[in-house]
Amino acid sequence: MTCKSPSSYLLKLEQMGSDPRAATCRGKLQSRRCKLNQEINKELRLRAGAENLYKATTNRKLRDTVALELSFVNSNLQLLKEQLAELNSSVEIYQSESHEGIMPMIPLGLKETKEINFMEPFSDFILEHYSEEPSIYMDAIADMTDTRQASKTPSRDGLGVALLFRYYNLLYYVERRFFPPDRNLGVYFEWYDSLTGVPSCQRTIAFEKACTLFNLGAIYTQIGARHDRRTERGLDAAVDSFLRAAGIFRHIYDTFTNAPSMDLKPQVLDVLVSLMLSQARECLFEKLQLQIEALGLTESSHLFRDLAGEAAQLSLEYNEMHKNIQVNDTHTYLPECWAGLVPLKAELYKALAHHYEARSIDTTVGDGDNVSLGTKKSQAASSNESFIGNAREALRATEANSECEEETVSVAAIKRTHLKEALASHEEAQRLQRMCRYLKNKTSLTQVIKEAYYKTQDEYERFCLQAPAKNIEECYDLTERVVEASSKFTLTLTGPDFTSYKVEDPFKRLGPIAIFSARRHWTAPRCVRLQKGSAIYHDASSYHCHCPRGDESHEAGCSLYKEELENFGFHVRGDAPVIIAHVEINSLADLGGIKEGDFIVEIAGMDVKWYSHQQVVRLIQSCGAALELKVITPMDRNYLKPLSSKGSISTLSAASSSGVSSGSSSPTSTTTKPKLRLKNSAKTRFVGSVSSSSWNPFRRTPSLAKIF
Repeated sequence: MTCKSPSSYLLKLEQMGSDPRAATCRGKLQSRRCKLNQEINKELRLRAGAENLYKATTNRKLRDTVALELSFVNSNLQLLKEQLAELNSSVEIYQSESHEGIMPMIPLGLKETKEINFMEPFSDFILEHYSEEPSIYMDAIADMTDTRQASKTPSRDGLGVALLFRYYNLLYYVERRFFPPDRNLGVYFEWYDSLTGVPSCQRTIAFEKACTLFNLGAIYTQIGARHDRRTERGLDAAVDSFLRAAGIFRHIYDTFTNAPSMDLKPQVLDVLVSLMLSQARECLFEKLQLQIEALGLTESSHLFRDLAGEAAQLSLEYNEMHKNIQVNDTHTYLPECWAGLVPLKAELYKALAHHYEARSIDTTVGDGDNVSLGTKKSQAASSNESFIGNAREALRATEANSECEEETVSVAAIKRTHLKEALASHEEAQRLQRMCRYLKNKTSLTQVIKEAYYKTQDEYERFCLQAPAKNIEECYDLTERVVEASSKFTLTLTGPDFTSYKVEDPFKRLGPIAIFSARRHWTAPRCVRLQKGSAIYHDASSYHCHCPRGDESHEAGCSLYKEELENFGFHVRGDAPVIIAHVEINSLADLGGIKEGDFIVEIAGMDVKWYSHQQVVRLIQSCGAALELKVITPMDRNYLKPLSSKGSISTLSAASSSGVSSGSSSPTSTTTKPKLRLKNSAKTRFVGSVSSSSWNPFRRTPSLAKIF
């Protein structure tokens, strides 16, 4: 394997979508996370050793010393986990550069892992299982190792996403090629929990896949939080990123079970899916706000009612999420910042729901009724003047005027109640922020909460100035109003699209993966050399009869003898790899040790594991009288699947003397056999049939051919 310079190696990582040299705040944060994970792992090992010593010893003095040491270790662990929780609470680092005045979104940090060198275990397995030279695959193994190393530090863009998808798809081939179900390869995958920092180690490739997918979902959350949500385009991109993250976490939830780390547990993944869906809905709510502001609509009842319904839906989802976190004890593993931000958002969007509901009432009913009220008052005044001589008509006009005033007062009371509910929820949101030590210093969050509170307060003050003269509180006691949750947006999870990031099998040279995999077993390759008769019969044009008899029957017999010499005595079927379908008894192939069901892996020094049937036929024909084969015998009867009648080929009907495909010429340009041979060759037998004798891959036969 060629040595790579550090500069060329880093350039390669950048092209793959990884940049370990990035000195961004996010990169520094991830480096601190890596160091904390290592320190937590060290303390956990110390604690495990101290606990074992405490259980094993009977010396009281030693037990007291170990107990004291355990208390120190537990204190250190608690401090380290608090530092890790503080890192996970650094949500502002992942936001867009212009995130001031915008609600912060919750991103996930990447899982850290230890480096693995696949070179030694994969090389040994190739030599042992596939019986091939490992040096041929050193570059492929090195590229696999480099790809895994690069996936530890993916860039926060499309290149980083493509890198993780490529590595995940490569794991499919690695699992099929190198991880048998009945033995341990000696490769262990160790990953640190993204939430707690506790390491988990497993030898299954499924754990590696799940952790890679988790990092892919985490990258999508970071990309979603990074988008500029002050524009509709940025909001649409953020919605797409959060839905893709939710789809990946749902895929992990549905596909991988019995996860050893807490961040892959079903209850945590369920919370993460709900969180990403709610954040996607938040972006849609912000987009609707932008559209109203762009239209310059200050009085639009149906739009404000839509905003109120969306905000109520968000409040409902965050409340349900908060209850779910408390019920299944997920709050003990989630960062305190997350556990505090969820109920805070529930209260904030409840306040916004009441705020916009009050504005919709003000637009549709309040001003309209005031106008109608003024109109009715003027109409009533004119009616009183016109009906001076009719006291009954004047009394009716006065009663109608009173009913209109009562209706206006009731609508105003409802609006006032919504505004008071909004102010109360805003105050609760501010209290929740002050109670959480990780949230009270979030500048952007404080700005968003205060701005929303000031808007509601201004609306309430304007309402008090424009309220009817009649005292609303004395007439109506509306203690609570509920905004019905409704949404015109239907969110659909976007599952991982693995087919968009296709990769080639780096170990394709080993053969078709359906046959040449770690699950299959076969004998070591056998080299067989088949040599036809005398050189005088190698070419049909140079053959002449040297017998004293010269009649036609004699020449036909000599031609038949020449064709018999030129027949290797085996038939083939299938593609990639081509299989020995039938071996004639006492033929060159039979005496050479070729068996029915053998795979042809090499012809004349050429690897033919990926060759089609026609390619193998042409190659055999080009070999002439001497044929060198390398075959393997499968040790699993499932390899021998009979062909259907549509694809079967007769052993002698229109087939070459070596049993190659129908329609192709034989090595001696002979396409058919004489009728005398057809009579003794079991014409109805098919290539797909297996010999009637018991199938034994280790059957030994005396060989008169040259075997290597």
